[in-house]
Amino acid sequence: METTQPPVETPEQPAFDFEAVFQVDDYMYFYSDMLTPEGAEKQVSFLVQELELNTPMKILDLACGFGRHANRLAALGHRVTGIDLTEGFLELARQDAAVRGAAVDYRQGDMRQLDDVEAFDRVLLIFTAFGYFDDEQNLLVLKNIAHALKPGGLLIIDTQNRDTYLKGYMPDRVTEKEGNLMIDRHTFDSLTGRLYNRRIVIRNGVRRDKPFSVRLYNPCEMRDLLHLAGLEIWKSFGGWDGQPISTESRRMIIIARKPATSDIAPKGA
Repeated sequence: METTQPPVETPEQPAFDFEAVFQVDDYMYFYSDMLTPEGAEKQVSFLVQELELNTPMKILDLACGFGRHANRLAALGHRVTGIDLTEGFLELARQDAAVRGAAVDYRQGDMRQLDDVEAFDRVLLIFTAFGYFDDEQNLLVLKNIAHALKPGGLLIIDTQNRDTYLKGYMPDRVTEKEGNLMIDRHTFDSLTGRLYNRRIVIRNGVRRDKPFSVRLYNPCEMRDLLHLAGLEIWKSFGGWDGQPISTESRRMIIIARKPATSDIAPKGA
């Protein structure tokens, strides 16, 4: 009888512990200074402008986290669905939606199992929420999104630009907050394009290991991957300030379009 062995973990390539990495209390503690309400407001303004959200639309926020974009877009009159793997984030999102009087359909789910068909005008995949899986599964995520988009619909992906990331690559980084530590220990695999992080969090004297990895792409790879999924680049930016992608852009924000019909050439491809 043939059996399947689990992947072997090495110090350079730790397994991705989703539950530990997205443990809500630690995550919100260390990322709260980065994920501010002011930043979310600016990003939503960008989304409204660049995704042409001029009339009420049906929007899917994948890996929606605690609803910082979904709730604001719903408050503007859009019909929003938020999907995340972590129930704790969804509970925070629901609480915030109630305070704002915003109606959002929050669901716990895995983006690899998204099965909606032509249901959404826009899909959001923001804050490096793309690249968690292997290449085949990452492509599956994009294909699922393409199926979920209505013809002519738009996807926005916000992620790191690998070309620029590697220029400033740091094997170690320590974040300290109120005497607590988040220690990131990086290894980059050039053959797979994957960044591994053997993260350690020390809070109140307690150590927690939170290993994870993410596939980093450059703009050319993203263009080709989107094309394989049936999407074409419509617009691209080097950050939320709206500047074009350049050799200095640490991030890339790509807006991809699902063709309205097979014979319509994508804009700006």
